[in-house]
Amino acid sequence: MRAAFFDLDKTVIAKSSLLAWGPELHARGLLHRRTLVGAGIAQFWFQRFGADDKRLDRVRQAVLKVTRGWSRDQIRDMVRETVNEVIEPLLYAEALELIDHHLAQGDEVYLVSSAPAEIVEPFAEVLHLTGTISSIARVDDQGRFTGEMTFFAQGPHKAEAIRELAARRGIDLADSFAYSDSISDVPMLDVVGHAYVVNADRALARLAQERSWAQLTFSHPVTAFSRTRSHTPVVVSAALGVAAATALGVFGLRNQRR
Repeated sequence: MRAAFFDLDKTVIAKSSLLAWGPELHARGLLHRRTLVGAGIAQFWFQRFGADDKRLDRVRQAVLKVTRGWSRDQIRDMVRETVNEVIEPLLYAEALELIDHHLAQGDEVYLVSSAPAEIVEPFAEVLHLTGTISSIARVDDQGRFTGEMTFFAQGPHKAEAIRELAARRGIDLADSFAYSDSISDVPMLDVVGHAYVVNADRALARLAQERSWAQLTFSHPVTAFSRTRSHTPVVVSAALGVAAATALGVFGLRNQRR
């Protein structure tokens, strides 16, 4: 069995999933405007220069501090209520075409994200994906976030989780695919036989050249989509699908063995 593993931020969607929900969190009184502005600045920096492990750890600590005391059920409900309106304008048409391609081939498809499960899982359900690998926040007896994590899906931890999943599901990693934009996801790209970099940061773009990894550019956010086909259907306009079709034609999802 094969699988395709997609990073979420800047690979499937055009910005940070956590930042995407910032305005909604602010509207519900959970996030101060100053924090939201600071997150926007950080997002710009990461998009331009990438994020190493130290920067990502600082972000993780900041997020945990902000979310301490939030109700997990409240966050889950918010995400499920607003996932279409928040995420829909950010989805890359090219990513959706690739997801559809893999599903049509019988591959399992997983979102692999450092964002918390409360965000990643509803998003994967909307896209009818096979499953997710995501960060797991610790909650107290009242179901409120404690400001700690039981699992942080970042860097080598993503690769470890993929290996464990593959062992459980009988997935042949040497024949599987991974897509990501960040240098921090090199372990995830290394663990499969077909590594693709998408909208790569500078460090990952250099490494991709050294390792002859195919580089893709996703640049067409979808403005509307529906899932009306019976199996896993992402329906986008023909015009929006052109870039993805071109990418598939050029790279042919050809064998890119490590």
